[in-house]
Amino acid sequence: MKQDTYISDSKSKLSKFNELFSSLKAHFFLAIFLTGLACCLTMHVLIFNDYEERAVAVRISEMQTQLRLLSNRLIKYNYLQDTDDPVINAEIDYLSNFNNGRVIIINDDLNVIKDTYEISNGKFIVSEETVNCLKTGTRGTFSKFDKKYGAIELVVPIVETKNAEGEDVTYEDDTEVVRGAILLCISMDPIRRSLTKLSRRIAVYEGVIIFTIICIAYMLAQKLMKPFDKITTDINEVKAGYTEDSIEVPTLTEARHIAIAFNSLLRRMKVLDDSRQEFVSNVSHELRTPITSMKVLADSLLSMGEDAPIEMYRDFMEDIGKEVDRENQIIGDLLTLVKMDKKSPELDIKSVKIENLIEGVLKRIKPIAMQRDIELIFESRRTVTAEVDEVKISQVITNLVENGVKYNKDGGSVKVILDADHQFFTVKVMDTGVGIPEDSLEHVFERFYRVDKSRSREIGGTGLGLAIARSAVLMHRGTIEVDSKLGEGTTFTVKIPLIIATEK
Repeated sequence: MKQDTYISDSKSKLSKFNELFSSLKAHFFLAIFLTGLACCLTMHVLIFNDYEERAVAVRISEMQTQLRLLSNRLIKYNYLQDTDDPVINAEIDYLSNFNNGRVIIINDDLNVIKDTYEISNGKFIVSEETVNCLKTGTRGTFSKFDKKYGAIELVVPIVETKNAEGEDVTYEDDTEVVRGAILLCISMDPIRRSLTKLSRRIAVYEGVIIFTIICIAYMLAQKLMKPFDKITTDINEVKAGYTEDSIEVPTLTEARHIAIAFNSLLRRMKVLDDSRQEFVSNVSHELRTPITSMKVLADSLLSMGEDAPIEMYRDFMEDIGKEVDRENQIIGDLLTLVKMDKKSPELDIKSVKIENLIEGVLKRIKPIAMQRDIELIFESRRTVTAEVDEVKISQVITNLVENGVKYNKDGGSVKVILDADHQFFTVKVMDTGVGIPEDSLEHVFERFYRVDKSRSREIGGTGLGLAIARSAVLMHRGTIEVDSKLGEGTTFTVKIPLIIATEK
């Protein structure tokens, strides 16, 4: 039991950790922190390398100056011919010891005449740097920084300047004669110690900077995520049913977009909810009315007994039949709506001549139109054959034409125009009816929406016809639009591809 509790607690903690780590706040914090850390490390490397390069350059410059001074003294005291001069030897040893390095003096025959390590005295040294130095004179000064071994190597020529006035040989100008070279190898330990101190100091500064970055990142994450947290709280209150009001719109652009989108969704859901409630009420009334009428008619017949005339029985039965048809229509619309609500409704696609389909629809509706002296006009501008679901397209046109008849004026007209291009065919249904108010145009395709509720009840409308028509058109990857002027009439335009690209 205790083990199960421990496992449950561990899973709970892991879940909370995952939730925290996957939050936008954590990602934002990490983004700022890692950016700041990367900048600090980059600056550390750049400063460190720059300091090292400058320190080495300064060190080399200092040593070159000292070696040139030593070179002049070697010439002055004729050290290359007499290496027993105690003063010069003391200077060379001091230079070597003070810089923790090694000094080698080479004459112009490449022989070592002085080695502070006393390893190469009297030996012959041939190296590219030494040879170039002896050949090029003052231009042959050479320096190298070896990071691997932590050492700086320098080669400086020992140059004697001769003038023609004091010599047997005539020179056009003062002439440099290379008498030898000085090799110096010094340790990088002093520079490394300085770099270590600098690195520690930079590390302290970096620690302060990183701590500051963490604080700033945390405060920015809190500040920037606060509007989103507020939106989440407001949405949860709406979800829990504590309020139905729109949530507050923050000033932050991204959060404002979310709040506006949610408020639009909330209004949309409220409209749908109101429409559903109204629909339930209307459908209950519509379903109850035929049943009530049939019951009244049946009770009336029963109360008359056997003495009722046969004509009265016939009239009553015709009325009962009409009520049954009305009930079937309502139930049929409801079933159609349920089918449209499926995620992947099936289409029975086949080649259909649209002219014949429209003519069939008008033929069925013509008797209803004639009762109110409404003229049905069909204009086909070209022959159209399309790959569509015949039943659903027929239902679309039937609903539009029936609406044109139902909401028309006596003696009016309903005109159907068929046209096509190389991709789509277009059906326009224009009537001379009562029209639709401008503020209702954006709602006419909503399910359960009815423009004139009282008139819809009189003519038996349920508010589903246009919603069903729109769903059928969308299933064909088409569009349906409405244009209307109050008191002048309404035009519905249906545009459907000639061939539907089915998904495999």
